[in-house]
Amino acid sequence: MKKIIYLATLMLWSIVATSYAQLPSVTLKDINGKTVDTAKLQNDGKPFIISFFATWCKPCNRELKAISEVYADWQDETGVKVIAVSIDQAQNIQKVKPLVDGYGWEYEVLLDPNSDFKRAMGVNMIPAVFVIDGNGKIADTRSGYTEGSEEHLIEKVRELIGKK
Repeated sequence: MKKIIYLATLMLWSIVATSYAQLPSVTLKDINGKTVDTAKLQNDGKPFIISFFATWCKPCNRELKAISEVYADWQDETGVKVIAVSIDQAQNIQKVKPLVDGYGWEYEVLLDPNSDFKRAMGVNMIPAVFVIDGNGKIADTRSGYTEGSEEHLIEKVRELIGKK
């Protein structure tokens, strides 16, 4: 019986520890060439969203476009910010800025051409989205996109700031 309780406690601890893990430290560049340490990503103590995408990924682009349409409202209501991380490889990296500018995305955009941050975050499929709490800990994550699923993101942000 003690063994079962121990194993159950260990499993629960592992789930909690994983869901509230800190961001890993990976050095990336933004689309303007500025160096960024991913462990230091933050939003002045407010939650933020990290979205992994690629220029060739249609569901990724649909999701980021859908978020863009409500982003100003989300920011006014909660102060949330979105950080989009392109996993386009080096030979395609020049396509990222025109895509971002073409859609008029107001996001901070980071480039992960070697997929170092993607691997460190355990991303297997894109789009992959993480909601980060005000302390820089991963509060929620999901992969894939279906129309309207961006609402889950703002609901989680509202929950984190106590605004259900």
